Amino acid sequence: MNFLVTGGSGFLGINLIRYLHSQGHQIKSLDLVDFEYPDMNNKIEAITGDIRDKVAVEKAVDGVDIVVHCAAALPLYTPEEIFSTDIDGTRTLLEAAEKFKVQRFVHVSSTAVYGIPDHHPLYETDKLDGVGPYGKAKIQAEEECIKFREKGMCVPIIRPKSFIGPERLGVFDLLFDWAKDGHGFPMIGNGKNRYQLLDVEDLCESIYLCCTLDKDKVNDTFNIGAKAFTTMREDYQAVLDFAGHGKKIKGLPEKPIILTLRVLEAMKLSPLYKWVYETASKDSFVSIEKAERILGYKPKYSNKDALIRNYKWYLDHHEEFKNKTGISHRVPWKQGILKAAKYFF
Repeated sequence: MNFLVTGGSGFLGINLIRYLHSQGHQIKSLDLVDFEYPDMNNKIEAITGDIRDKVAVEKAVDGVDIVVHCAAALPLYTPEEIFSTDIDGTRTLLEAAEKFKVQRFVHVSSTAVYGIPDHHPLYETDKLDGVGPYGKAKIQAEEECIKFREKGMCVPIIRPKSFIGPERLGVFDLLFDWAKDGHGFPMIGNGKNRYQLLDVEDLCESIYLCCTLDKDKVNDTFNIGAKAFTTMREDYQAVLDFAGHGKKIKGLPEKPIILTLRVLEAMKLSPLYKWVYETASKDSFVSIEKAERILGYKPKYSNKDALIRNYKWYLDHHEEFKNKTGISHRVPWKQGILKAAKYFF
């Protein structure tokens, strides 16, 4: 089949492109950022363009069988960029998919649509209550998808937990950098909360199931996450143990730390945004029973497996990103004042 992957230069995008290529498919990528992966450069058609640009989108969508929509403006972008990219860009893609009679449009949403809930696990039928511009935009993007689903298009919606694996940096660069240099790692609260993650390979497999199973089965909304996870303290300690310096996760008092991080965020001295520090000490896990039952989804990686797999990749590649920072998942986030805090652990 012919696939279009939006956000193909990003962390999920490149992992999905490699996965689809391994299955023998033809692939286009559409991304604002140039596609610079030597192992795949000559194996796909890479289009540099904006998903808000109708001309670029129609050029990319023309001739494809399936669109997998991974592109999004992440929480560190401005609210204006988040809303225009995540809502208007999604609508523009859906309109092009309808025009060119694309067979399926798989939309990668987020469990951020559930906000900060009062119960767990979370089910696909639970109330949606986005936190901040990113969470709100993800809800509205899903609403756009449902409009086209109701018009007869096959539009599976996937809500993944925070996903990690090869090529992932972003906020996880903090943990990996501190572990590599032989430091402990702070945790907001006592770390006894359960916070489900997801390996990007398991996410790619769930996307592929939505692309290949019967349309009537997949034309729905699915939570995707790891099946095996323990407490946040235990899961993150696995990385420190693997690093081999004998360091430990250290819990910090929740309320004063959150207050401090709010101030540091407002002063632009910390890369951590509200969604990260407001939820880090809370339970956060979804039911994957629906995906298991309908899609046959079988995640291979536990939280610990996924974290250690990502950390191994980091050890092999961190020198490549030594002088790079940004606001995507593919580069380290500027640590700001947290870089100095590292030496207290």
